[in-house]
Amino acid sequence: MPHIVVLYTANLDDATPTTGASADIGRLCRSLADALLTVRDEAGAQVFPTGGVRVLAYPAAHFAVADGSVADAGFVYITLRMARGRSAAVQQATGAALQAATAAHFGPLLAERRFGLTLQIDEGPEVFDAKLGNLHPLFARP
Repeated sequence: MPHIVVLYTANLDDATPTTGASADIGRLCRSLADALLTVRDEAGAQVFPTGGVRVLAYPAAHFAVADGSVADAGFVYITLRMARGRSAAVQQATGAALQAATAAHFGPLLAERRFGLTLQIDEGPEVFDAKLGNLHPLFARP
């Protein structure tokens, strides 16, 4: 442990018409794994064993996002499952490290494409829940 699973709409693999950018999920997997390896506990020790870090990604070939009015809307769901016993400070530091890596990775794509993103850490009860995206304002009612 820890294990990260990335579920995402397959349309994010498509190149954007403006710059040809795509989600590059393989690079995201590496970035998330590297972020986990930077997390340290209160004593400065590495929290997650290098050999235990796993990141897997799965595109969803079939999906529906929001009301369908944004044809190329997408979604990414990232969940980390980690073993119990880590302090609240370590849990939050882990979430912050993953959120920073995710925001850095998807920042340029958010400028060109509409999608939502959820990042969640599970250790029994949910311990971190971050959302990043630009879909909700499209559907806000006046």
